[in-house]
Amino acid sequence: MQNTPFSAQKIQSILSHWDIDTTVHTSPHQGLINQTFLIGQPLEGVLQWVNPIFDARIHTDIAALTRHLKRKGMVSTELLPTKNGALYINHQKNGLEDNDNEHAGYWRILRFIKGLTFDQIPSSALAFEAGKLVGSFHQALADFDHIWQAPFRDSHNTTARMNSLSKALNEHSSHPLYDEAYQLGSKILRDWEQWSGSLDLPVRVCHGDLKISNLHFNQDGTGCCLLDLDTIGPGDYSIEMGDAWRSWCNPAGESNPEEAHFSLELFEASAKGWLSTVGTISAAEQSALVSGIHRICLELSARFCADALLNTYFKEDRSAFPKVGHHNLHRATTQYRLSQSVLHNMVAAEKIVQSLK
Repeated sequence: MQNTPFSAQKIQSILSHWDIDTTVHTSPHQGLINQTFLIGQPLEGVLQWVNPIFDARIHTDIAALTRHLKRKGMVSTELLPTKNGALYINHQKNGLEDNDNEHAGYWRILRFIKGLTFDQIPSSALAFEAGKLVGSFHQALADFDHIWQAPFRDSHNTTARMNSLSKALNEHSSHPLYDEAYQLGSKILRDWEQWSGSLDLPVRVCHGDLKISNLHFNQDGTGCCLLDLDTIGPGDYSIEMGDAWRSWCNPAGESNPEEAHFSLELFEASAKGWLSTVGTISAAEQSALVSGIHRICLELSARFCADALLNTYFKEDRSAFPKVGHHNLHRATTQYRLSQSVLHNMVAAEKIVQSLK
């Protein structure tokens, strides 16, 4: 179990709360926020340490949402209850050190579902299937009548994110990366001031983090289910799909900022898939889709740029970026260059959406 702050002893102590085979495997897809381990031989569960930035009550929301999806006939992961019937356990109150504040958070196990995940979309065919899967998810939740238990995190309050970037730039002028961060951050803030999309759209039930690695596919390439449901909650489709297309339509991924670009081919295929299954959406929602992509690229660039100076949120890859802040600055640069490519292709992308009505 390399690349994890949790010892084998701690993890075995956690697993004692469930009736499950305790064979532990590292996950091939570690997220930026949580820690994940595959459990069982054969695989039967996904053990996750959940960062305390998420309110524990999100597990009640996840349980309600997955029950609804299953009633609608959709495949979905689900929380496996502990021996005592709990949906999760608190890290600090279950056989671990009372003073282990660094790793305060929650542990849960989700049912393992066989299938494939991707870090990048390899083809238009898979882009279409990704769109179909997410559209089906949205359509299934159109009548999800639920009172949210976890507080709304407002993670896509773009104005607040830009204010946080401005504050970081104003208060950290002595940081070794300041000159680079300031140069990039100034461009991000300028572009946001010029953004003219809609911020007043219908509230929908949203996944909240539709990067391609959060979509699960069957072996034949058809959509299976959505993963990582900690970000579920109210939102609008311009944010939801803007974040999806930001992730899906950049064939270069995050590895090389110089090659970051927005693929109209992948966008058209995935938009066709999504619109074929999402059901009825308003004209205002449809017209806001493309500007939402530009917005989310700028927003994520701002978040990474600020954290290059603060280093308080995103986990960095120290093997590839040994110096603190460099990975976040790299990510910020990638997302900003992607935002520029989206802007360059805005008219063409909007024509695609209009043609798919």
